[in-house]
Amino acid sequence: MGLSSTSPCDLDREFAPQIAHLLASPPLQSAQEYYDRLIQSDKHDGIRVNFSSKHGKGVCANKEFAEGDLILKDQILVGAQHSLNKIDCTVCSYCFRFIGSVEFQIGRRLYWQSIGSSSDCTNRRHYHGSDAGSSASSSGATKENSNTLPEEVLQSLINGDLSLPFTDHFGLPQVVACRGCEEEHYCSQSCADSDWETYHSLLCTGSKTDPSRRSAIQKFVEHANGTNDIFLVAAKAITLTVLRYKKLKRQPQKNTDELNFSLLMEAWKPLSMGFKKRWWDSVALPDDVDFCDEDSFRQQIRDLAYTSLQLLKDAIFESECAPLFSLEVYGHIIGMFELNNLGLVVASPVEDYFIHIDDLPDDEKEEAEKVTRPFLDALGEDYAVPCEGTAFFPLQSCMNHSCCPNAKAYKRDEDTDGRAVIIALKPISKDDEITISYIDEDVPYEERQAQLADYGFICTCPRCEEEKPN
Repeated sequence: MGLSSTSPCDLDREFAPQIAHLLASPPLQSAQEYYDRLIQSDKHDGIRVNFSSKHGKGVCANKEFAEGDLILKDQILVGAQHSLNKIDCTVCSYCFRFIGSVEFQIGRRLYWQSIGSSSDCTNRRHYHGSDAGSSASSSGATKENSNTLPEEVLQSLINGDLSLPFTDHFGLPQVVACRGCEEEHYCSQSCADSDWETYHSLLCTGSKTDPSRRSAIQKFVEHANGTNDIFLVAAKAITLTVLRYKKLKRQPQKNTDELNFSLLMEAWKPLSMGFKKRWWDSVALPDDVDFCDEDSFRQQIRDLAYTSLQLLKDAIFESECAPLFSLEVYGHIIGMFELNNLGLVVASPVEDYFIHIDDLPDDEKEEAEKVTRPFLDALGEDYAVPCEGTAFFPLQSCMNHSCCPNAKAYKRDEDTDGRAVIIALKPISKDDEITISYIDEDVPYEERQAQLADYGFICTCPRCEEEKPN
């Protein structure tokens, strides 16, 4: 029968011309100017973004890089921590740096583990294209552990009344609360203000939010947490655009529909640069879904996206930004995260802490472990769970794939926030294209090509050309 071509969303029909403009590839000159400004503002003078008819965007070296050199630390445009990962890791909601203290991180995680929060949140996210995108997949808290500790001990860790040995080596920023709600926390007032101005002011469920709107936001979040938390990062992409639009609208100018849409296009520009396909068209078919059921599967996830969109519209709809709330745009935003997600990962200081204890001289280690061992046993094998989430990195997303890449995403010890870090795998000459691998490049040719088909291309890198069957 096939996936129905008729959208259930009235906005798709009412604003079809505007939606087509939003989803069209940006003009080459506009895109080049955008990336040149972005590179200049972030001081990434070692790279440039080029455009070609064969591969579209690509990142090239403006200088030589030696093996191991830092090529890029790319800021997140939009990102969100996986919902279940919040049980294991408390991080800044804007930059994703771990906050509080090692004691706070351990105590809070063990507290949630002890009250069984994980048992309420073990649903797998069936509709995302990869395990990395499922908030359930990364959470260590979903595993039972019989080595529970008294609640008063955990509260002492959380409140700072109990200190563990050598944690002064692992200082973390103090927790700064959201000005409105108790859901979001930050590493600084600067991050709190930036998040409020960029995303969170439209999604806050604090007491100052209108009760009906607060209830609508909560329903949207509950639906996302119960189905797929990629909807949360899609909502942040829409709020980013709406708030950028409102800021542009505050500038003195004549108010006309034509001008308003040009302002919306300008507000949308950062997201317009990402490669997009509809989520329900681009998501990989799960292994447990038969090929004959593919149309039904894709219809289900389109329906799921539409339900999510309806809930989001109830919460934050802005009539002047109505095209953003069409199913067509919403599906393309989610698809952008599906196809361009390098993965938001920040290593846990709890892991570094227990490694430090293990590396102490024998006499100091023995003494320290009298205190730390019960906590390590209670945390279990997953004591080192990192912060994980979904994010869009504007410059990293321009990097093309190769099965023999000359660069990779790699977090060093000093990289303690959510930015994407790209390191040279081998010497790179000036003007060489910088490539990364979108997949595990160690698998055979046929398997690599099958995985890359989900990205919509056939790889013709030197390695694939050499290994291609005659």
